[in-house]
Amino acid sequence: MANPDRPTGPESLPERIAIFPLRGAILLPGGRLPLNIFEPRYLAMTRDAMAGGRLIGMIQPRETDEDTYTPPIYGIGCLGRITEFAETGDGRYQIALTGVCRFRVSQEVASDTAYRQVLADYSDYPEDFGEEETAGRTVDRQRLVGGLRKFLDRQGLNADWEAAERASDVALINSLSMMLPLDPSEKQALLEAANVPERADILTTLIEMSLLAGDGDSPVQ
Repeated sequence: MANPDRPTGPESLPERIAIFPLRGAILLPGGRLPLNIFEPRYLAMTRDAMAGGRLIGMIQPRETDEDTYTPPIYGIGCLGRITEFAETGDGRYQIALTGVCRFRVSQEVASDTAYRQVLADYSDYPEDFGEEETAGRTVDRQRLVGGLRKFLDRQGLNADWEAAERASDVALINSLSMMLPLDPSEKQALLEAANVPERADILTTLIEMSLLAGDGDSPVQ
């Protein structure tokens, strides 16, 4: 049975949303992002989200030389729904967001909340609700996984290769895009990819560039 609280298409999503700017972290449709919430303004944001539709927009701040409370943000983020929530004994919240749909920032709006809010436009991303069914079968998994094995080995990291083999193209590509230690600008490129095969091509190229650099790290860090 379908979950009546779960958004089913862009038309079911709110235009005005709270955003959580976090450098180096992206959320993709269907992906799961665990978060440790401790800053007062984001504790308030989480409480408000839990009292409403449980929706929060994840977005990356742009690099700036200034140390500012409200740094400039990228123009594209991803709306997430709180699907796990727990309170800790020291006043923090531990939550997990599940990606719903990417959005383009139409404008940032004035608000009486400590956290920031924007007007979100989802019209460019109707396919985000059906990637599992519509993603093409042109992903070169053999090339990707071959490079990934070398990449992780150089960093001394392990992976559950059996689980990776069982995962769909969508789940594998989106999970790797969110989890791998890449530069924020590279993460943003993965977020903004038009579809999963394009995201796979970008990810494979980034991994191969890192290997050519010889240190296993992101080539532009």
